[in-house]
Amino acid sequence: MSNRKRSVAMILAGGQGSRLGVLTRLRAKPAVPYGGKYRIIDFPLSNCANSGIDVVGVLTQYEPFVLNSYIGNGAPWDLNTSTGGAYLLSPHTRVGDVGSWYAGTADAIYQNIQFIDRFDPQYVVVLSGDHIYKMDYSQMIAFHEENGADATIAVMPVPIEEASRFGILATDEAGRVTDFVEKPADPPSNLASMGIYVFDWAKVRRYLEDDAADAFSSHDFGKNVIPAMLGGGERLFAFRFEGYWRDVGTIDSLWEANMDLLEEGGDLDLSDNRWTIYSRNPDLPAARIGTGAILGGSMIAEGCDVEGSVLHSMLFQGVSVGSRAQIVDSLVMAGAKVGAGTDIQRAVIAEDVIIGEDCIIGRAGADLAVIGPGAVIESGVVIAPGESVEPNAVVSVEA
Repeated sequence: MSNRKRSVAMILAGGQGSRLGVLTRLRAKPAVPYGGKYRIIDFPLSNCANSGIDVVGVLTQYEPFVLNSYIGNGAPWDLNTSTGGAYLLSPHTRVGDVGSWYAGTADAIYQNIQFIDRFDPQYVVVLSGDHIYKMDYSQMIAFHEENGADATIAVMPVPIEEASRFGILATDEAGRVTDFVEKPADPPSNLASMGIYVFDWAKVRRYLEDDAADAFSSHDFGKNVIPAMLGGGERLFAFRFEGYWRDVGTIDSLWEANMDLLEEGGDLDLSDNRWTIYSRNPDLPAARIGTGAILGGSMIAEGCDVEGSVLHSMLFQGVSVGSRAQIVDSLVMAGAKVGAGTDIQRAVIAEDVIIGEDCIIGRAGADLAVIGPGAVIESGVVIAPGESVEPNAVVSVEA
């Protein structure tokens, strides 16, 4: 077949991300902003482009509009080629089908078997769309080939107290998986699946069909397909990843992952031109820093206009900060406006928020305050630590 590809990547990007609260009320988790100029989905897309995988299916479901608009034809990630591309794949129906949402991670791939078959790949790389990391998938594919594997799972050790959140593996000395249990209450080890898989397509295709026919299945890779392959005697191997990787599934973890970028010599280097993280960026002028501004330990994206103080914080694109305002240990996302005299500490301010003058938002050493996209905080309002404001809400002193 003339359009045959050695590898096709499928990014699972339909997650609701409910633990991110007001930040994901109106968009899928992979569309959440990160790092001043990126969205979370930029990382798997850029990893695919840098790894030489040019056919990428992006499986969307929950609130897909923002994500679909952002990805477009894949041009920012060099995925708009004549022989490849970024394809947005939502749940769909066929003749005689009642149709349904993706019932699980395995069902999402199963529903797109026809799409994958168009490219007749030898390997399918299944990825999560909501993790922050840099990985060369070609190295994982090479490891898969060297071991004659049917499935390869990227793994890394995690703190044992967090292991119950992950699929946990046991391996022999050669790295072959001998046991796998999804999110165990009492984890037998701390070797965790990262939700990154390489499969022989012909092999896993049969398991996906069997799983789809099982009315009692959760149709999930970790709960069903991986254990079925292991029980069927297939060759499963663990590919140990060494590097920065974060599952930004909560407000705190998202804030921490952004704060990591402010540390000198941090583990995630976004300035490394050998492995660029690409994104879709608006055309904005350079940031303007006023004569009275005070900056320290912060990242300021293009288009910002700063008159106040910004300390150990991150301003995304197009943010304005009025005179006498102070922002400390906080994230202020694209297009937000912070009025004069406002004090923001340990807060996450989403896109296009308008904050009036002399407000107090959050407090040092306390739980994060979170303001949802498009909210308006009128002058003089106090937002307590741990408080969240819904998207597009208007908060006044009287309220």
